[in-house]
Amino acid sequence: MTDWRSRIEAVVDRDLPDVATLSRPGQVGDARIDGGVPTKEEWAVVDELRLAAVMVPVVQYASGPAILLTRRADHLDKHSGQVAFPGGKVEEHDASPVATALREAEEEIGLKTNFVEVAGFLDTYQTGTGFLILPVVSFVQPGFHLIPDENEVADIFEVPLDQALNAENYERHQVMWKGKQRTYYSMQYEGYNIWGATAGVLVHMSRRVTL
Repeated sequence: MTDWRSRIEAVVDRDLPDVATLSRPGQVGDARIDGGVPTKEEWAVVDELRLAAVMVPVVQYASGPAILLTRRADHLDKHSGQVAFPGGKVEEHDASPVATALREAEEEIGLKTNFVEVAGFLDTYQTGTGFLILPVVSFVQPGFHLIPDENEVADIFEVPLDQALNAENYERHQVMWKGKQRTYYSMQYEGYNIWGATAGVLVHMSRRVTL
């Protein structure tokens, strides 16, 4: 059986990125899946982005780990019905992006912090809606009791880690959006459409873990 925990611990960034690193366009993902040198326009856009943090929860079941995901409520103004990690905008009262991810996970799905062990960080990910997301990879011990906030979350579900990190499960798409060609990934799992930033973060994580 694959020792996923050791593999993840070996590839995540242990130190919280500093402000300069968080502001480096070369790390961001949504418009930069194809790589390349950041343009002057992208440098300028970074200054306008809002920092957010999401938890990438890896539940450590004896039968095999799984990624915990949510489907956002259908009535929300933004990203309604989309699959997402627990997380949100970094608020002024948050001590760090880690505190944001922990707070949001407890508020959105009732995941208590005593079940969570932060492992490290992945590259930041820029969305087309103006957020710079820092993924906080965390190990979650079983035994938790989740209570979704119905104002924000419609469903909570899990994807086996070996499926979530299998790059062959993802399709690559290109669309024109706001005058720019954007590339994104999607994955279908038991009726859920995992796409956009969520799929992008998982693909980036897959590249690290499987190298």
